[in-house]
Amino acid sequence: MIMAQDNMYETGEYLKKNQDWHVSDSPWKAGNIYKIIQRNNLKYSSVCEVGCGAGEILKQLSYKMPQDVKFEGYEISPQAYELSKSRENDRIKFHLKDLLEEDPKVKFDIVMAIDVFEHVEDSFSFLRKLRSRGKYKVFHIPLDITINGILQDKFMTGRNTVGHINYYTKETALATLEDTGYEIMDYFYTADSLELPRKTFKSKLAKLPRKLLFGANEDFAVKLMGGFSLMVLAR
Repeated sequence: MIMAQDNMYETGEYLKKNQDWHVSDSPWKAGNIYKIIQRNNLKYSSVCEVGCGAGEILKQLSYKMPQDVKFEGYEISPQAYELSKSRENDRIKFHLKDLLEEDPKVKFDIVMAIDVFEHVEDSFSFLRKLRSRGKYKVFHIPLDITINGILQDKFMTGRNTVGHINYYTKETALATLEDTGYEIMDYFYTADSLELPRKTFKSKLAKLPRKLLFGANEDFAVKLMGGFSLMVLAR
């Protein structure tokens, strides 16, 4: 898996800019992952996360899923891997390696890439290789292309702080998955801007109009104001 600015993830620069490695958002993400799995009545006994970071999403899912389900996380950052080790137990294992470089026989019932392929330099190749690693695939994709994002030039902020180099709307995200061989089973918007604590006064001020607009017309609100991502289930 070739990622943008690989050095950023391996030297500790990413950890300096994102000190909890998004652990605080993990219960919310796990809840949305579980929601899309449950509403599609999936049968599974193994779950893998590619680019698992500190491993908190898998830990949170282990609380929600049946006791016989096993979890494995793959991460290329030594710093994130060290954070994940404290979450390892008899059901959850972590690996400091790239799943796509493993033996092709290593496969899972569900493979997740949560906020991952927007970081990957050759995202099409990554997605094609990932497809064979699981029966079902779950993606969480930031929707960075918005009118508000363009007007406020937010792309460079995301590029410099969290390493986004690929930018999507709902339509281009789904088309990218379909172009790389996936069959879309289900998707929905996730609203971190409405459901997670806001840190700045400006974001707090925008919460109410964003909520009202999203209630009236989801697609328009997402494209105008931003602050949303896309949860996708595919096979």
